[in-house]
Amino acid sequence: MRYGRKSFDFGDFEITKREILASISIIAVMILFGILISSKISEHQMDKNEIYNKAVKIESQEMFQYGMDTNVGNAFVYGDLKAVDTVTYPEIGGEYMSVEKDEEHYTKHTKTVYEYDDDGNVTGSHEEEYWTWDLYDSDNKHCDKVTFLGIEFDYGQIYKPYENYIDTIDGDYHVRYVYYGSKTEYTGTIFTKLDNHTINKTEFYKDMNINDTVDHLQSNVGAIIFWIFWVILIGGMVFGFYYLDNRLSLI
Repeated sequence: MRYGRKSFDFGDFEITKREILASISIIAVMILFGILISSKISEHQMDKNEIYNKAVKIESQEMFQYGMDTNVGNAFVYGDLKAVDTVTYPEIGGEYMSVEKDEEHYTKHTKTVYEYDDDGNVTGSHEEEYWTWDLYDSDNKHCDKVTFLGIEFDYGQIYKPYENYIDTIDGDYHVRYVYYGSKTEYTGTIFTKLDNHTINKTEFYKDMNINDTVDHLQSNVGAIIFWIFWVILIGGMVFGFYYLDNRLSLI
């Protein structure tokens, strides 16, 4: 790097003092906008925190049922989520809250492979074959009813669990069946609105008690993520400004 009176020369890339002053203005404006947006995010989080702090906290079946009967409003409820009627496929056995069967076919594909010289120029090409297991068909089942803290609900009204790999069974030539399933029981906390004698707008936080769930929801991670994104954006804008200005100066 060579220091001149009016610029900083990085070889093919030169930054002038005028560009530095302009970039400082860009950074200042972007930081100002960032502060305004961040304050809106924080205000929204504070409003949500007030809702969480006022929500009823329930850990017994009796209080849960009473809360629905009296339409108590927002509530954190901790308990076990269990499948009432389990499902499976005969060839794998076991019991699951939900299960999926994927039929995959071993399929031949072709691709064009390009050949290059030392300077990166294309000198030719040829076709190559390769094989992959591709999804051909899929079937799934789930239980009809679940209980949460001893009270029955429709499947999916509280939580649709992630399905993990169970087994792979060979079928006909170049065919296989891959199975995925979820457990029959989960423990966690729901944040819900007890209204119209049932639960509404329910979110399930697996393996969290009420205190852990409140701490998780009240964290200011949204503002942190925003500032990480915003700083990267500012850096990209400043670099883009330098790059475009240098390109235009060469025209």
